[in-house]
Amino acid sequence: MDKFPITINGEKKLREELDNLMNIERPKIIDAIATAREHGDLKENAEYHAAREQQGFVEGRIKDIKLKLSNAEIVDPKKINSNKVVFSAQVELFDFEKDSAITYTIVGDDEADIKSGLISINSPIARALIGKEKGDIVSAETPSGQKEFEILKILYG
Repeated sequence: MDKFPITINGEKKLREELDNLMNIERPKIIDAIATAREHGDLKENAEYHAAREQQGFVEGRIKDIKLKLSNAEIVDPKKINSNKVVFSAQVELFDFEKDSAITYTIVGDDEADIKSGLISINSPIARALIGKEKGDIVSAETPSGQKEFEILKILYG
């Protein structure tokens, strides 16, 4: 499997979620299953079936996070010395349509949160920005239509 980029913060969040699932959620579910079993007939025991379903979800998420962490390439933006936009760059753009500046940080898929200004490396805007420099005009085809930006600043760390 190919390595995929993730920021230091993204890795930290995944590790925190994994720790929570393994050390808090998993034991809670095991206790809930044990308690539900004490109620008798498992065929018609809604508590038991709900706990087993939750267990399946948690175990699947644990497996998913472990796989992601094992295939992650952690990128430290402080170690990047470039005048071009690359993964983990914080890019200040002038949005011609809105006639205002906006700042995005290019992150991995799991880290993306547009409300926080974190866009996925696979998003149309990030793909259009990669490899460009300060002063470049960038055009991106987004779900809401064609957007044009000018790169005002590129920061790392």
